[in-house]
Amino acid sequence: MTDDSLTPRGLPIALDRAVSFWAGGRLMTGGAPWGVARFAETALPHLAALRRAGHAGLSPDSVVGRALARQLLDRGLAHPVLSPRPGPHAVTAVVPAFGRPDELSRCLASLRGLPVLVVDDGSPDPGPVRAAAEAHGARLVRHEVNRGPAAARNTGLALVDTALVAFVDSDCRPERGWLDILVPVFDDPRVAAVAPRIVPDVPAPPMGLFARYEAARSALDLGRDQALVRPGARVGFVPTAAVVVRRDVLREVAFDEGLRLGEDVDFVWRLHDHGLQVRYRPQARVAHTPRLGLRDWVRRRHEYGTSAAELAERHPGRLAPARPSGLNLLSLACLAHGRPRTAATSVLVASALLRRRLSGTPGATGLSASVVAQGLVADAATLGLALRREWWPLGLVCLGASMSSRVARAAATAMLAPVVAEWAVRGPALDLVRWTALRCLDDLAYGTGVTASACRHRSLAPLLPQVRLPFPRRGSARRIRR
Repeated sequence: MTDDSLTPRGLPIALDRAVSFWAGGRLMTGGAPWGVARFAETALPHLAALRRAGHAGLSPDSVVGRALARQLLDRGLAHPVLSPRPGPHAVTAVVPAFGRPDELSRCLASLRGLPVLVVDDGSPDPGPVRAAAEAHGARLVRHEVNRGPAAARNTGLALVDTALVAFVDSDCRPERGWLDILVPVFDDPRVAAVAPRIVPDVPAPPMGLFARYEAARSALDLGRDQALVRPGARVGFVPTAAVVVRRDVLREVAFDEGLRLGEDVDFVWRLHDHGLQVRYRPQARVAHTPRLGLRDWVRRRHEYGTSAAELAERHPGRLAPARPSGLNLLSLACLAHGRPRTAATSVLVASALLRRRLSGTPGATGLSASVVAQGLVADAATLGLALRREWWPLGLVCLGASMSSRVARAAATAMLAPVVAEWAVRGPALDLVRWTALRCLDDLAYGTGVTASACRHRSLAPLLPQVRLPFPRRGSARRIRR
């Protein structure tokens, strides 16, 4: 057994809080992306010890335990448990800048104590940017013409000689001790990059409408739960507005300078394709200045969507707006047409097919029913999101026709029910009506960007769903053998 199939000695791990156990601990659901894992008998004592340890975690000391820990980490079923490690750290900060010298000055003040390289990406008036860099003792290099954030990061990277590089946008301000939290994650040699939680720096109350929305649902804030970042997972990418990366991996996976937007998604996915891991560590926080004016806010959301077609060209299939199960589609269509018995039959067929795949596993019937039910709800929510975003023209038609059409009413429910549920969970400082309006405007602005990019590139790739068909193979739950 090679060392790369084991976790490093002394690295403690804890199970992800969202995992569930079935069949007396032999099956686990969860991970990144979500799935069903089946465990061999030799793994069960180690899993039981991890369950007893809870969030405190434990450090496996046997070869079997370390091999199991490696597989749990690689599937997002567990995460490292790491204490902050006081610096100084071998990290250089690279800060791309385009104007906004006041924001840059605040950013550089938050990076005090680190070697910092500012890359002026063709600012029309370079003087204030130069003055801000000099005032904080940062090294400055300049592009004579604007080349975009990816090129600015690559320029800075070429001048760095530390083992780790922290890319920080000029409108971001890391909180004290952020590197103490992020650097220990690199104790795992498979980790290539770690991202902190980016939180909006909104004014103190009383806040305006958009400030209250941003405080509850910033586009850059990926939430409170740590995650393994990979395509198709709950956290599919991290914004590179603030991220720490191993310098040596950037020799093979540099930022794509052909992308003005979406370069962060592309970067993370190419790291994954190289067999490297990216982790999201929300215990470290970075403040970000959001755009709170209506025009700027909508324009920025629209711009995010315009990267879809180019990303779809580089990563075929990963930008599909929905990946529903064919049987779930049939069930939802039957419900929308008022045929609950046919829908129930479709659900039973899906459960039976999954039950067959889990043949020989105790409790397979209950697990199959649970997985199918969760999948049905998730597919309905995903289709509703697509109707609010990529398929927004059809979504608007469904909303307009919801009073007169059963099918349109079902589509409108799929669109709006998740928004209401999100409001109930997040408890934002907004009433339901304004929350729903802003949430839908958020998705609509992004969706118009996607359709604009699709038209510009003459590509339907970012608009087409991928329908998953059932294949009744026996014993196809992925097996962890340790």
